[in-house]
Amino acid sequence: MSTGVAAWLALCLYGAGLVAAFGLRSWAHRRRTGSSGFRGLSGPFGSLEWWGGVLFAAALVLGGLGPALALSGLVEVFAWTPGWLSWVGLIAVVAAMAGVLVAQGGMGASWRIGVDADERTDLVTTGPFAKIRNPIFSAMVTALLGMTLMVPGVVTVAALLALVVAVELQVRFVEEPYLVRVHGQAYLSYAQTAGRFVPGVGRLSGPEAQDRRR
Repeated sequence: MSTGVAAWLALCLYGAGLVAAFGLRSWAHRRRTGSSGFRGLSGPFGSLEWWGGVLFAAALVLGGLGPALALSGLVEVFAWTPGWLSWVGLIAVVAAMAGVLVAQGGMGASWRIGVDADERTDLVTTGPFAKIRNPIFSAMVTALLGMTLMVPGVVTVAALLALVVAVELQVRFVEEPYLVRVHGQAYLSYAQTAGRFVPGVGRLSGPEAQDRRR
């Protein structure tokens, strides 16, 4: 696949993914629940939680800029990467975007963008969440990894790194403390069996689970 074709495909897929995962999903959620599900940034300015939200937004912007700048010729892709990687990336992007939508659907009325500390939602532990606690984030990182393989350059790599750091901060310092506070032992027991981002990896041990309760 040529660089130009890969960049066009990546840009189109990325735009479609954003519309489906955020725009259409928020619209459908509002129709179902009366709320868009958007809760915004968490934590005070400059905190780890705040940085998680900022880096997440930066990753989304850079993810679109990568293929756009490659098409314009302003940023060159890495010339040393083999062409077949773009096909691997294309497959990863399509599969991961489908995974995002499936996982979002699996959350039902509990789906949110961000966390409201005063809000209580049901704990979802079935479907895509049975073995992975954060399948939406896992699929998003996989999609951006695929984008990086399709358009390997400094901007897409920066987007991928920003998203990985943002997801780690969001999960560890925002979502997990919130879920422990709201669901207590139910979440801790679930976290001992389901991995954080991939099955079997990042499960909480018994002593670690007890520490989280303090």
